[in-house]
Formats: sequence, C-alpha cells, structure tokens
Amino acid sequence: MAQLDTGDSGGGKKGGKVRSKKQNSSVDLTAMVDLAFLLITFFMLTTSLSKPQSMDLAMPDKDDTSEPVKIAQERTLNILVGPDNKIKTYMGQLNEPVEPLKDNKYGREGIRKDIQEKMVSVPQLMGDPKKGLIVLIKAHKESTYKNLVDVLDEMAISKVTVYAIVDITKEEEALFDN
Repeated sequence: MAQLDTGDSGGGKKGGKVRSKKQNSSVDLTAMVDLAFLLITFFMLTTSLSKPQSMDLAMPDKDDTSEPVKIAQERTLNILVGPDNKIKTYMGQLNEPVEPLKDNKYGREGIRKDIQEKMVSVPQLMGDPKKGLIVLIKAHKESTYKNLVDVLDEMAISKVTVYAIVDITKEEEALFDN
C-alpha cells in the first residue's frame, strides 16, 4: 500500500517566515513483489522446455533366429566407417565385389556424390525403378559416433529410403588395420 506521511516537517510559525510543508512519501512494494513472483511461478510451470531431438532408428532384435533376407548384390552399397575418420565403400560382397573397394571421404564431394550416383544407376541397372539402392552401414569398433551420425545424415540428405546399420565382419575390420 502507498503511505503518505503528513508529519509537520518544517512549516512552523517561527520568525514570521512561511515555509512550505515538505511531505515524505514512501510506497509499499510488498504487493508488487508478490505479484511478480506469482507471475514468474505461473510462467515457469506453464512453459514447455525444449525437448531433446533424436533420430528414429529401428534396430532388429539380437535374438532374431529368422533366416537373413537375401538381396541382389548389384543393389547393395556397403559403407565401412573406420577409425581416424576413414571411410571405405564397395558394392556387393567383400569376397565378390560388384565394384572394387574404394577409399572415400566425408562430405559433398565424397560419400554423398557416390550415394547419389548409385541412386540413379542402380534402378537403371535393375531395370525397375522400384528396385532402388540398399545401403549397409558398418562401423568399426574404434570409429567415432560422430562419423556414424555423419553417414546417417548423408542418408537423409540423399533421401536413401532403405539402409541399415549392421555388424562389421572380421574381414572388413582387417581392411582398416593395414
């Protein structure tokens, strides 16, 4: 509440001079502080905090005993994510590659260019536009999480619809040891 003090502070009749009364005013801000804290509390409780963004990734069960799916080797691009920011690609199987093993690099002129070229050439090779590229991503045990996410980002940028993260074989791991 606002209070006004109307005490006698210098307006007496001494010496015949008339002085104006000076009033001391003070404002009680208790109600204003209460209101401010109520508003802060209200907005804190009603505001939704930013939710963490995550990528939806469906992984197969480890205990799945079903027979593996057979796919045409001409459609399969294998991306090997290795240690020290190394990346290698090949088409088909390692022991009988459709295209030979190739050292690659991350980014627009590296892996993205290869993926986009394969996205165009594979349906033409298969003779059916519905039979597109299948990408198998295999990460070495010493590769970094950032490199794997970079490859997944390339899948999204290139609009690859069929890709999977699978376990790397011992033979493929050995390619990075040389």
